[in-house]
Amino acid sequence: MVLLLFVDLDPDLAALRPLGGFFALRTTGGRRPPLPTLAHVYEERSSDVYGHSITFRVNKVAKALRAPETRIAASVAHQGLAARLWSTALGCAALYERVPDLDPRLLHWDPDGTAPDDLWLTALRPLPADTETLTEVVLNAHLRPLADILRSRHRLAEGLLWGNAASALAGAGRQLDGWARAQGRTDVGDRARELTAGLLAHPLLADTGTLTGTAFRRRSCCLYYRVPGGGVCGDCCFPRPPRSSPHATSG
Repeated sequence: MVLLLFVDLDPDLAALRPLGGFFALRTTGGRRPPLPTLAHVYEERSSDVYGHSITFRVNKVAKALRAPETRIAASVAHQGLAARLWSTALGCAALYERVPDLDPRLLHWDPDGTAPDDLWLTALRPLPADTETLTEVVLNAHLRPLADILRSRHRLAEGLLWGNAASALAGAGRQLDGWARAQGRTDVGDRARELTAGLLAHPLLADTGTLTGTAFRRRSCCLYYRVPGGGVCGDCCFPRPPRSSPHATSG
């Protein structure tokens, strides 16, 4: 007989804090912060503070990077939010063996904020920490509608967006595995690697790149190399910034 032991999600998700701000998720105990929910964002509603939150975020990133094209900033903003969502969910799955319900109606987002103060969860509803649940609470609930908005507004190729999503997931898994090794938490590292590999096998992500251990090599480019002073990312399909066609990285 095998006994499965789980750690309950604590009200503050305190176990995520040692992983760094990018993994942390603020909780409100039922209080609603003065921020739009991600459900409102995906429905393209305007907020009193930011107008359309995605547009605000993309413009903020564009200004910070001095991006020559808005769609470059849109790609970088997309990968940043995808990484926050994957990191929070995967961190909980690996450390607690539970995942909080990240229903977009419960998750508030500050497009002007930085981690960990950009995401706030208003209710803590524990769910199983398996690939099917993680697929539902991150990929289906968030990354699909987010990709739809960015494709329609910024002409981003579908392959680029799912490459971003896969890169963000692999990065979260790699960081978790590194932390687990440093802390002697082989159980956490094992869960992180297994879940990351299982999620990357999803049909939307399976053809985006190759996972070898915790290293990922994507088949698309996020366009970051096109910002002033930018280069290629560690998992980019290009070994060096391309010089010829500016459209070679759109898919």
